[in-house]
Amino acid sequence: MDLRVKRLEFSDDSTIGELSVDGQFECYTLEDKVRPVKIKGKTAIPAGQYEVVINFSQRFQKPLPLLLNVPNFEGVRIHPGNIPANTEGCILVGETKGIDCIGQSRVAFHRLFEKMKTAAETQKIFIEIE
Repeated sequence: MDLRVKRLEFSDDSTIGELSVDGQFECYTLEDKVRPVKIKGKTAIPAGQYEVVINFSQRFQKPLPLLLNVPNFEGVRIHPGNIPANTEGCILVGETKGIDCIGQSRVAFHRLFEKMKTAAETQKIFIEIE
């Protein structure tokens, strides 16, 4: 399964993009601001391609997608959330987008996560951030 995040809107607080699954639009994304130098919990991950696994998150106490081998970052996940304060370097997903926010995040996450769990049974999952 190939996921792709195309970053489209940049503000002083967030980065909003579109996530596609195997070339088809899936949902919107919200990340922290893209910065030249990382600030812990307030910086979007570097553009690039990463393998994604589904494993148990101690923080959220449930299985969630985890991006592997992100330079200078640990625990980067895809999960529900609506505003930059919810990201802490992770990728949030939503059905709608506004200024520095996304909406209907749980709906978007549930749909995406079901597709990812099914795919993970038979193939590797990769995400490209551009």
